[in-house]
Amino acid sequence: MRGYGANPPDPKWPGGAHVCIQFVVNYEEGGENNVLHGDAASEAFLSEITGAQPWPGKRHWNMESIYEYGARAGFWRLHRMFTQAGVPVTVYGVASALARSPDQVAAMAEAGWEIASHGLRWIDYRDHDAETERADLEEAIRLHAEVVGERPTGLYLGRTSVNSVRLACEEGGFAYISDTYDDDLPYWLDHDGHGNAIKPQLVIPYTLDANDMRFAIQAGFTEGDQFFTYLKDAFDTLYAEGKSGRAGMMNVGLHCRLIGRPGRAAALKRFIDYVQGHEKVWIARRIDIADHWIEHHPYAPPALRPSRMDRAAFVERFGSIFEHSPWIAERAFELELGPAHDSAGGLHNALARIFRSASEDERLGVLKAHPDLAGKLAAAKRLTAESSAEQASAGLDALTDAERTRFSELNEAYTEKFGFPFIIAVKGLTKGDILAAFETRIDNDRAEEFATACRQVERIALLRLRDILPA
Repeated sequence: MRGYGANPPDPKWPGGAHVCIQFVVNYEEGGENNVLHGDAASEAFLSEITGAQPWPGKRHWNMESIYEYGARAGFWRLHRMFTQAGVPVTVYGVASALARSPDQVAAMAEAGWEIASHGLRWIDYRDHDAETERADLEEAIRLHAEVVGERPTGLYLGRTSVNSVRLACEEGGFAYISDTYDDDLPYWLDHDGHGNAIKPQLVIPYTLDANDMRFAIQAGFTEGDQFFTYLKDAFDTLYAEGKSGRAGMMNVGLHCRLIGRPGRAAALKRFIDYVQGHEKVWIARRIDIADHWIEHHPYAPPALRPSRMDRAAFVERFGSIFEHSPWIAERAFELELGPAHDSAGGLHNALARIFRSASEDERLGVLKAHPDLAGKLAAAKRLTAESSAEQASAGLDALTDAERTRFSELNEAYTEKFGFPFIIAVKGLTKGDILAAFETRIDNDRAEEFATACRQVERIALLRLRDILPA
């Protein structure tokens, strides 16, 4: 849920490109569900037949012929379009479909297209057990290498199970995988979704919005102009963001049997022409993007990752973020901590939740745990390391005699009135700023000042976390 956050990295696209565009041709025709392939029913997904349903134990001649159009005509229309425009392409090739289409595979290779894996068959894996799915993945790689001449280095399964990404990472031979839709830039995945570490795997997210599949669903495109307008708007947004320093990546997903129809292909041609009419655009294959990212943004694990720590290490490291109150870290550890909490802001939220939900007596204990500003503990050098550094940053360790006397008077009066010491996040403040706040807040009523002190405690915690975790 965090990703790159508010400040994504500069992808450093070649030539200083404002945006990277990537076209995917999904080659599924011949790999879909079919009783001839040993499947239980006919295909019912992504076709011209609205509301199609599987036919158990039967062939669906209309469905088969719709898919066959993609191989017989749609593919060649797309092949001519992309090769004439000089646009590189990545193919998501279903291994069994590639095996049934030798001429198309040869044309892909001759054009220099990347042929990535789209699994063994174009079927739904959601109900497959992990071992069966692993066996299909291994067979997909074997068959792909046999048909294409080399193993695939990219993978997009599409109709996944909960195990699909983990199994792809475990296989270990993919430069990238694409079974996510969660970002505008590539990123490194180093966990399995259950908190377990895995070998870092590059992810190049895919898209289902800038995708011709929306011609085959009810809430989708009905005509080419809608498709073109959507692609153009997406491109324009990303291009403008790139010009302002936030370059991103745009995926365009295509299917031979869908966009390959004449009435839709024209929209794709207009978009290709539109993109090529702009400078500083990198049109790339997905393997080119992977190679670029590996070179310019290699995997670099964070030095400190709270969500991966055991309880003892977590409490030891963060138990002093709220002054002398390790119970806050102990309780926070029981929350649903994940990658979103591995930043200063994320972990602060978790710790602050515990502080805010604590009883008033518990929160009062936290306030009382803070030392007086420039008080007796400071003079005796008995502050925590954090408090000592914070007070020194504001010059409170170098007061004049008059300043020290005034702070002592205010400390005594404040504590007598409120029952807890004056607390303020001193970072960025001068002695004068602090003294002015002191003299103003001492006139508050207790309820107002208790709330103010609690907010300051939370701010101190945030500043401490920012010193040790990414913003």
